[in-house]
Amino acid sequence: MSRLQKSAVYWLCLSPLAVVILLPYAVMLSTALKPRAEVLSFPPTWIGSELRFANFAEMWASTGFGPSLAASLIVSAAATVVCLLVAIPAAYALARLRFRGRTLYAQLLLITQMLSPIVLVIGIFRLMAAMGLVDQLWALVLTYGAFNLAFAVWMLQSYFSTIPKELEEAAWIDGATGLQSLTLVFLPMALPAVAVTSIFVFIYSWNEFVLALTLMRSPDKFTLPLKIFSLVGGAYRIDWEYVMAATFLASVPVAIVFSWLQRYLVRGLSVGSVK
Repeated sequence: MSRLQKSAVYWLCLSPLAVVILLPYAVMLSTALKPRAEVLSFPPTWIGSELRFANFAEMWASTGFGPSLAASLIVSAAATVVCLLVAIPAAYALARLRFRGRTLYAQLLLITQMLSPIVLVIGIFRLMAAMGLVDQLWALVLTYGAFNLAFAVWMLQSYFSTIPKELEEAAWIDGATGLQSLTLVFLPMALPAVAVTSIFVFIYSWNEFVLALTLMRSPDKFTLPLKIFSLVGGAYRIDWEYVMAATFLASVPVAIVFSWLQRYLVRGLSVGSVK
């Protein structure tokens, strides 16, 4: 079987999965581009009588989508950075150092992943209220970073353990300090794990709803999940073309971040080797 034939077979096998994944986005885009009178028309059509790209501009202006987009970007990026700043040294210590209680600590990290954020939402609200951070974006940054910390440490340490220690020892022989060997030798080789972990933390922070609903009060500080919910929940009239336009735009930054980090992930796979 030729390479072209193999590719055709692979695409044929994957096409049902691709349809299932892309169908919601097709429905969102189709609804977002329809005139309001045709959104709920029966029988439904994929393409309306006109393509109303103005729906995106009208939605942006009437709903305050811009500030919510900025809030989500700030919260998600900051939570990812905060989480990685703590998770990388913790995962490095868990993978390289031998100390009493190491196995128990690793197991506790895994157990914490069994707790749902909804179980802790009251305690988190009381904690943030005591710190004066209710209705502040920093509350979401700290909360998201904390909730993803155990996952990030567990994922990173499992990858760190596969990196040969001889490479660090060679750097020490050449005169590098422990910090230099970590930043110049170890982390470049761990780039794939850091990229994958960043993607997961960013996506969680971008999509999280319950904690944001609990901690945020001001509409001008709403993240995108809250802003989109406000277009539906408690509204006397739901403009579905605006809802779908907002939902479609909210999914674009995640796709961009994933595509951007994917390049570094693939590049990191070829960095470093034992010779």
